[in-house]
Amino acid sequence: MKPLRSTFGLFKMKKWYGGVLILVLAIVMVFSYSLRETQRPQPKKKQSAYDFFNNHPPIDSHRKGNDSFKLPKVEAKKPSLIQKPKLINVEGLDKLYAPRNVSEQESNVLLLWPHLHLLLSRSDALPETGQGIKEAAKAWKELLALIEEEKTTKLSNNIRLKEKNCPFSVCSPDNALFSGGNILELPCGLVEDSSITLIGTPNGSYRSFEIDLVGSNFSEEPKPPIVLHYNVSVAGDNMTEEPFIAQNTWTNELGWGKEEKCPSHVSSNNLKVDGLGLCNEQLVRSTMEENQNVSVSSGDASTNASQQSSHASANFPFVEGNPFTATLWVGLEGFHMTVNGRHETSFAYREKLEPWSVSGVKVVGGLDLLSAFAKGLPVPEDHDLIVNSKILKAPVITRKRLVMLVGVFSTGNNFERRMALRRSWMQFEAVRSGDVAVQFFIGLNKNLQVNFELWKEAQAYGDIQFMPFVDYYSLISLKTIAICIMGTKSLPAKYIMKTDDDAFVRIDEVLSSLKEKPSNGLLYGLIEFDSSPHREKDSKWYISDEEWPHSSYPPWAHGPGYIISRDVAKFIVQGHKERELKL
Repeated sequence: MKPLRSTFGLFKMKKWYGGVLILVLAIVMVFSYSLRETQRPQPKKKQSAYDFFNNHPPIDSHRKGNDSFKLPKVEAKKPSLIQKPKLINVEGLDKLYAPRNVSEQESNVLLLWPHLHLLLSRSDALPETGQGIKEAAKAWKELLALIEEEKTTKLSNNIRLKEKNCPFSVCSPDNALFSGGNILELPCGLVEDSSITLIGTPNGSYRSFEIDLVGSNFSEEPKPPIVLHYNVSVAGDNMTEEPFIAQNTWTNELGWGKEEKCPSHVSSNNLKVDGLGLCNEQLVRSTMEENQNVSVSSGDASTNASQQSSHASANFPFVEGNPFTATLWVGLEGFHMTVNGRHETSFAYREKLEPWSVSGVKVVGGLDLLSAFAKGLPVPEDHDLIVNSKILKAPVITRKRLVMLVGVFSTGNNFERRMALRRSWMQFEAVRSGDVAVQFFIGLNKNLQVNFELWKEAQAYGDIQFMPFVDYYSLISLKTIAICIMGTKSLPAKYIMKTDDDAFVRIDEVLSSLKEKPSNGLLYGLIEFDSSPHREKDSKWYISDEEWPHSSYPPWAHGPGYIISRDVAKFIVQGHKERELKL
């Protein structure tokens, strides 16, 4: 009986120890869980656009030369309050947003206008915004009137418009050649690779002649701008005057710009336009050598000047009494002049003076003009005559969220480029199925005919978004914001891509590569880490100190093609909506 009681007591003791052990383990687990809860990081507060950019200083603040660099330690500081930009009245903006007699289907080209109104009303708007809106209001009014006229008198209007279409080439009539002045009319402007060929002989009556590319203007404007002023001064009879070519621009607001002369007495080998020098190298080299010879020579000054001018004239492309063939052609970065098959001058585009704005050619001075001919001009297609036009139209979007939205920057008269894209990479299965949407973003043109052709193209294919400003290069940032708005508001997409109308996009390869990339915080493309803003005021790419005060840019993606994720686009849209991001 005693062994039995001992066994029973031992059993009770084991049971008691087991209960204590379970209780201890439970206490340890509770304590461990509570400790983990206290150590768990608190969720981050949503960062505003202001905090993001003020806690990420520009790259030049900690970079020296080409050495590698480390991000400095940033002490947490309370940001000083900066007044947000105000909303102001901009001349012409109300006219752009006035009620218009267009159908719901026709208004699909204006999807972004409601979202851009506040952006265009900001007091910190880009420098050319005011002029771009003012001119757009006039162009929009003229376009709406023509659309209404076309609807009411379709038959007679079509006949009238056929006479004023956009031809591939134009030649000057004989009476214009002999009378001088406006010798060529360019109904729809110029595009890259357009050219103007003149055949003539300097007659010496004025010892100079001028070739002007005249820009578009509205009827109430006093004088049209001069996109390129090409002034040729031939050598005098006594050969004491050095011949030269002077290139410049003129606008009503700024007057004459900075003149560029050829031959140049200063070496400009480091300055290139489309890879070509500003002046013919042979002419520059001979002029510089002659200047050195004259400076060390002790002979008669007038004799030296005569010899110098005589030698320069031998290389100079324009000589009194000698016929020439000169071709002025349009490049990516500027205008180029070829005389008798030899490149002579190049001239970079200047702000607000771009090829699409050229409306005519004017010649004055001592030149007997024999022929004037322009070719490679922008030509829209007759959309009613296109075979299988249905496969070129944008497909109906049925998805609630796209895989990708592709925004293509284009200019109004680049008709041929857009058609090439519709027939090539816009036929990828991902585009035709509606997984990927492609839209062209185009500002208004000062040329009524171009705007009308663009309107008809937009209605035919359903893939064009009009911008409520004239298509100046300096306003290109507004198009970038517009793409982000469309990719988050109108056509929500997981990714937003920006590209140009001269780029070929392998949609299949792009989508394949995105599968390996993060879906948040993405900027995917060719990133530039070392670049500085253009400070030359006459440059098309001019950036003022007010726009960007630093000596170099932070990393940025090159324009032909880059992709951002939806959250980045939302950050940009929200930042501008709250006026926390600068324009």
